[in-house]
Amino acid sequence: MSLTFLISIPLLTACFIALLQPKHLKIIERGVIVSSFLQLGFILFIIPSVLSRGSITGSALFSIDALGAFLALVIALIGFFTSLYSIGYFRAEVAKEIVGPTRVRQFFLLLQLFLCAMLLAVSTINPVVMWIAIEATTLSTAFLISFYNKQTSTEAAWKYLIINSLGLLLGLLGTILFVAARGENSGALTWAVLQNSVGGISPAALKIAFVFIFVGYSTKVGLVPFHTWKPDTYSKAPTPIVALLSGVLLNVAFFALLRFKSVVDAGLHSAEFTSSFLIFFGLVSLVFSALLIFIQKNYKRLLAYSSIEHAGILALGFGFGGFALYAALLHMLFNSLAKALLFFSAGNIFLKYSSTKMRNVTGMVRVLPLSAPIFFVGSLAALGFPPFGLFFTEFMTFSAGINDHQTAVIIGMLSVLVIFFGFFKHLSALFFGEAPEGIAKGESNLFTQWPVLVLLALFLVLSWHIPASLDELIRFAAHNLSTNF
Repeated sequence: MSLTFLISIPLLTACFIALLQPKHLKIIERGVIVSSFLQLGFILFIIPSVLSRGSITGSALFSIDALGAFLALVIALIGFFTSLYSIGYFRAEVAKEIVGPTRVRQFFLLLQLFLCAMLLAVSTINPVVMWIAIEATTLSTAFLISFYNKQTSTEAAWKYLIINSLGLLLGLLGTILFVAARGENSGALTWAVLQNSVGGISPAALKIAFVFIFVGYSTKVGLVPFHTWKPDTYSKAPTPIVALLSGVLLNVAFFALLRFKSVVDAGLHSAEFTSSFLIFFGLVSLVFSALLIFIQKNYKRLLAYSSIEHAGILALGFGFGGFALYAALLHMLFNSLAKALLFFSAGNIFLKYSSTKMRNVTGMVRVLPLSAPIFFVGSLAALGFPPFGLFFTEFMTFSAGINDHQTAVIIGMLSVLVIFFGFFKHLSALFFGEAPEGIAKGESNLFTQWPVLVLLALFLVLSWHIPASLDELIRFAAHNLSTNF
């Protein structure tokens, strides 16, 4: 019952928003706050039961285990901060007459549908329902990317929609191959049924199906060369939604890959085939990000390549296996927090400078006394600088792979080092120098400030102290992914 209610909360909130008029924007904002609080509260309520029982079943199609509960926690946590920040962000845009109440109402409605689709994806035990939920994230966010009705944002939305839909179509084809290869097995298609019937599927069919699935969901992750939608999308979409795309949707797509990886590994009696894909494309993503990060001229596109970098690190961790699985899951959490922190700060920069081009953004330390230092700290965190959590997870990931994948580790570490210097080069130009004329000093409003401060405090605390129940949940999820962990 609690699992069903968790999935229903954002859907019911979307229905509630749809019934209200744009003039009731204050009521919509309060409804969004209550909804995000309930989502976070219910997943925190569910986690102890998952730890004690292994999983919670809501119906024949829905059941959540440790991995699903962990990702649902990340979704609800970042969704909570995004909802709060969005209120302040759009209050500032309405005040500047960039958008009106009607568009803001549309944003909050689609935001709730987006959160519902992601919670549904990590809570279902049916691969087809999971595919439908992830495709629903594409449809809901496509309208958000074109939110400002500009030619460039519309082009970015179409690019995002076409590339992701085609990619997911390949993922569906791979899923259908699994269904066809099961033969006469009866019963609903679930992960357990696939696990039990995979022994009767030929290795060649398993490998072909996984290739389609990998390409399909890697498009959603944004691994190179399936990343081409990311830079345009991140630079044109409203900043609050980009925080969810970069820090949360990426995790949901990895969830799909990991589920199918476990099934294929069981059928092949080896993880070598699936792991080689993850390691190779993880390395390609890291090297590609390192090569292109120096030439970026838009700070939101710069963050897009940071997202590609961390997708590559996650792929390496899941490909290395063993202890790296724990490190990769913990990296998911820290990356989500860091990306939300960075994009919220970037949103405040955009509200002040009305531009995402780095040549138009100078003297930030003089103009934004709060957002500028937080953006700097968030950048250090995203770059894996100590004492932030991403430093420890990257260190653990590369340490776990050094014995069996020395070449991959060396290339990965060198790429991370190059990315660090490239990112830092851009930061110096943003922070120092004279501020443009006509830019008033000060932040927009409290709702764009205190969510960022609380998020930063939470990130710092978790970097040094993981609560025992959260650590147990992550280890439980990693153990379920690999019996050798």
